[in-house]
Amino acid sequence: MKFSYQNIHTLFRINRVIVISVAVMALLSSGFSGWMAYHIHKESLQNAFAIDSQGEVLPLKWEDQHQQLEVEALAHLERFHQVFYGIDASTFEAHMEKALWWGDASVDELYRQKKLEGTYNRLVQYSLVQEVTHVDTQIELEDWPLPFQTRTLFEIKRGTVIDRYELLTTGKLIQVERHFPNNPHGLLITDFFEKTLRKIQNEK
Repeated sequence: MKFSYQNIHTLFRINRVIVISVAVMALLSSGFSGWMAYHIHKESLQNAFAIDSQGEVLPLKWEDQHQQLEVEALAHLERFHQVFYGIDASTFEAHMEKALWWGDASVDELYRQKKLEGTYNRLVQYSLVQEVTHVDTQIELEDWPLPFQTRTLFEIKRGTVIDRYELLTTGKLIQVERHFPNNPHGLLITDFFEKTLRKIQNEK
């Protein structure tokens, strides 16, 4: 009986060592698999692939997103101001639909305010054309979210009568998921505010 008991005890010890070893191996394997998945994901963010006309896969190297942030931010803000303020009786609804993809509730609130004030009704009633002629933006890349101030020059045309205005707007930019084609830069305008509006009819 003593010999049998010792054999069982030894067997249990061996079994425990095997179970612990298997558990450790599984843990190490899972950790290695997780690290590899993260590494592959990180590499995929830096590379893209295209297929040429012969069906061959060609690697494309992406530029660092941070290096392109200023370019994309300026393009995003210029396009937004062109669309939001460059309107006429037949295009303002489509333009507002596009612009609302590029800004948060502060943009939507401004749009609703202008609508209540009759801005768009006057466009239709008097056949006005509001054309943006220049957009200039200053961005603080050291801060986050990115604060900006944009100077927009636009003209309001009614037949041969042209009134010119200078508008200063401020706000901040945050990064969001890219959404093609509605928000290709993956940026969103927040805290949007019309700071000043000045008539410059006699200036170029």
